[in-house]
Amino acid sequence: MSLDPRERLIVALDVASVAEAEALVARLGETVSFYKIGYQLAFAGGIDFARVLAGAGKQIFLDLKLHDIGNTVAKGVESVARLGATFLTVHAYPQTMHAAVDARRGTDLRLLAVTVLTSYDDADLAAAGYDFTVSELVAERAGQARDVGIDGLVCSAAEAEMLRPMIGPGMVLVTPGIRPADSEKGDQKRVMTPTAAVAAGADYLVVGRPVIAASDPKAAAAAIIAEIKAASAL
Repeated sequence: MSLDPRERLIVALDVASVAEAEALVARLGETVSFYKIGYQLAFAGGIDFARVLAGAGKQIFLDLKLHDIGNTVAKGVESVARLGATFLTVHAYPQTMHAAVDARRGTDLRLLAVTVLTSYDDADLAAAGYDFTVSELVAERAGQARDVGIDGLVCSAAEAEMLRPMIGPGMVLVTPGIRPADSEKGDQKRVMTPTAAVAAGADYLVVGRPVIAASDPKAAAAAIIAEIKAASAL
C-alpha cells in the first residue's frame, strides 16, 4: 500500500475538552493530517469537532468501538457516515460487523474491526473467560472480519506480521500502542516502535501520549513521520 508517510500517523486527541483539542491541532498545524477521537473527547463535544476537522480537510478516525444489537449499530454507522469521518471502529463480533458493513454501503466511511484491545494479554483473556491466547483470538476475529467485508483491523503491531498474509493487501492494519524507543509504555502491554510497526506490516500508526504530552508536539510528530518514512524505504 502506497501512502504518504504524513497520512500514516494518526494522532490520538486524548484530551478532556474541545478547547484543548483545538489548541493541539493548531500547534501541530500542517504536520499532522489525521486525528483519532475516542471516548474522552467524543463525550465532551468531540463529535461536532470531528465534523469541523473534516470540513477543514483533516481525516478523522472515530474510535467508538460500536457493539450492540444489529439495528442499533446500523443506525450509529449511518450517523457517523454523515459526519465525513474516514474510519470508524466496531468490535469484531460477526453480527456487529455484518450490521455495520450493510449500513455503510454507498458511503465513503471505512470500517475497522477491533480484534483484541492492546491493553490485554493472555492472562486478561483467561480472566474474561476466553479459552484463547491473544494471538489465537486475533487470528479468529481477523478471518471473520475479512469474510464479512470489513475494510481493516485495529490490532497490536505485534500481530501485524501474522495478520498481513492472512487478510491480504486489500485490508488496512491500524496499530495503536506505538511508542518511540524512549517513551513510557503507560497502560499498554503490547507496544512497538514506529520502525518495527512499519516493518511488521502496519499501514497506520496511532500515537497519543508521545505527541500530545511532548513539550513540542509538532517536533514529536515530525520525528515519528520521519521514522515512518525511513522505515518505509527499507
